[in-house]
Amino acid sequence: MNPLAELRYFFTALGYFTRVPVPRWVGFEPHYLNAAARYFPLVGLLIGGLSALVYLAALHVFPAGVAVLLSMAASLLVTGAFHEDGLADCVDAFGGAYTREDVLRIMHDSRIGAFGAIALVIALALKWQMLAALPPTRAAALMIAAHAASRTAAISYLVTLDYVRAEGKARPVAQRLGNRAFVCTLVSGLPWLLWPNGFASPDWRFAGTALAVLMVLRYAAGRYFVRRIGGYTGDCLGFAQQIFELSIYMVGLAWISS
Repeated sequence: MNPLAELRYFFTALGYFTRVPVPRWVGFEPHYLNAAARYFPLVGLLIGGLSALVYLAALHVFPAGVAVLLSMAASLLVTGAFHEDGLADCVDAFGGAYTREDVLRIMHDSRIGAFGAIALVIALALKWQMLAALPPTRAAALMIAAHAASRTAAISYLVTLDYVRAEGKARPVAQRLGNRAFVCTLVSGLPWLLWPNGFASPDWRFAGTALAVLMVLRYAAGRYFVRRIGGYTGDCLGFAQQIFELSIYMVGLAWISS
């Protein structure tokens, strides 16, 4: 393993999925993106950490609801709403088209329709309300876990499904992910589910439940993608990441309510 190459791949992942400036020496080649896929959960971990820090800092001044909104704004700003855009495009396409060709055409359209707008409002409102209802330590810990684990589950489609566009922004990423690279994503993205209440002690039951929910949703969404368009697009990965992130918050809230 070449440490300099791995650092370049990490910065490539950071630059692709966020608006964080990366060093000029990193450069860019299309093949960097596929090699960088192993670091997508790590980028999610950093985004979740930023969200948690903003949330905890804002709690010293504002009520929980406002603090959550500020943390959400921070994550949207740093990512450029990259995954939320995929959610809106997918809901517009799958909700408004019947044929595979129409689905892909609508998904490629940069304009947002009624289905996509409604999906965004519901997703953001759910995230806001669920996190605001959680105790502060749990909310902050789940932000970190959800951002990392959801990206791990989404990027796992690179192992099992085919990219369906001949060209596209995600095309350089969408090569099959090797076993070693996939293990790297698992190691960097999933262990955070063990600490839904901070880092005092691991909660294996919660982690197992959250992982089981992720696996069921991943299977169901993957089957749907294949049935409708024969595989996945970059928008499908963004859609999946948002659904997986929300599912972790739901499990976290249900866990303390039961």
